[in-house]
Amino acid sequence: MSDSSRSLNNLRTFLNSSAGVDLQQKMKFYDSWAETYEQDSDTLSYRAPHQTIEFLFDNFSGRPEQVQVLDVACGSGLVASLMVERGFKHFVGVDGSQGMLDQGAKTGLYKELKLAFLGTEPLPAPTGMFDVVMIVGALRYGLVPVSVIRELCLAAKPGGHICMSRNGLKSESGNKYKVAMEKELQLMEEEGLWSHVITKEMDKYMIDVYDNCEDVQNEKYLSGTMYLYRKSLN
Repeated sequence: MSDSSRSLNNLRTFLNSSAGVDLQQKMKFYDSWAETYEQDSDTLSYRAPHQTIEFLFDNFSGRPEQVQVLDVACGSGLVASLMVERGFKHFVGVDGSQGMLDQGAKTGLYKELKLAFLGTEPLPAPTGMFDVVMIVGALRYGLVPVSVIRELCLAAKPGGHICMSRNGLKSESGNKYKVAMEKELQLMEEEGLWSHVITKEMDKYMIDVYDNCEDVQNEKYLSGTMYLYRKSLN
């Protein structure tokens, strides 16, 4: 079997092989995954990018073709490719995996692509530059820490939007991350850094590869949550 036609069970084994590794090893894992990432995402029914972009578009009143987008944890460029279908044109991407950035470069959609280990290195983005800051799928334990959310806000223009999605993995680490993240979102609002626009739940974020169900017809799905905030004008 070729990597491009990897089965769901093979994907389960592959993805679980990265559990518990440190950030540097995690990025090497993503390097090894980059070439088949989008095909494998289809196998996993990874719907978070599609749902998050629709969520943004439904709650965004600007002119997409004029918007400067910072695509954080951009991976292979899947989010940017979907946003182009909605009329967005101007993208800067950031990711911790050079392999993923190499795939993103092949799309030809990004004005710049920058390598950074989020949470251990500063977000390589100028302050107050972007109309929209996106992060889809990376806000979870062991990948992008909650502390990065303030950097996302900092990169947005006054009045700009920060759009985020988080998976709802039912585990001790997943629950701790949810609590810490939502506490930080509320604290930033209380500090006047941004205002809450809307939050929406996703019922089918992706197939739960951490569940050992062998009945393909009854696969369990991870839930998720999408958040949209608007940076304060002052």
